[in-house]
Amino acid sequence: MRSAHPKRGAALNEAPVPRSGNPTVSVVIPTLNEAGNLPYVLNTLPSWVDQVVVVDGRSKDDTERIAAVLWPEVKIVRETRKGKGAALRAGFEAAKGDIVIAIDADGSMDGREIERFRDALLAGADYAKGSRFAVGGGSADITRFRRFGDWGICLLIRILFGAKWTDVTYGYFAIWADRLDCIPIDSDGFEVETLIAIRAARAGLTTVEVPCFESLRIHGTSNLRALHDGMRIFRTIMAERMRGHRGATV
Repeated sequence: MRSAHPKRGAALNEAPVPRSGNPTVSVVIPTLNEAGNLPYVLNTLPSWVDQVVVVDGRSKDDTERIAAVLWPEVKIVRETRKGKGAALRAGFEAAKGDIVIAIDADGSMDGREIERFRDALLAGADYAKGSRFAVGGGSADITRFRRFGDWGICLLIRILFGAKWTDVTYGYFAIWADRLDCIPIDSDGFEVETLIAIRAARAGLTTVEVPCFESLRIHGTSNLRALHDGMRIFRTIMAERMRGHRGATV
């Protein structure tokens, strides 16, 4: 069932107002040739997860078959548009839970940490953002170049939008389904995490960071291109600032 929610969320780092009820949880997993990694990802998901949505971007391996074997009630969404943003948009549309949680399919994110995100939302947050750099977080995969880039992005967002993030490019996050209209996704690439974080802050969503540990990708090669995607993120930030887009406020 949909839980009752407060009229307006607090700004980042302000005290949230707890919600009541027993919310259902949907987990959205964008995939592209992740057959080797899905067993780890799906086997670490808590048994109380109500729905798993795998958004597959035309994989050429056994991604869909393995997902169906490991999680028989999985919802498979075939997305023909390229990019993580397009996959998340399709996954959100298919999600039926009161809480929607996004997690990567490469094995770098631990599905057991989902409980922390659910608990953060139940404690009153509208949007919970995973952070590798908050106290208690960490990464086995981050390079100095990418760490410096993420620090610069966080600083720029703080200057332009006033949101005090410690990590804005990590793709592990959770949001109440009745807040999805506050973060419309109109970007298809890896910059989508930054776009969502900005729009969540500008819409006045009650926001918290959840410490996470990022492991190395288990199999395959990442599609992330640090410099190229970093420039896309920069352009996204400046475009958001120029257009003054606020999304739907709560």
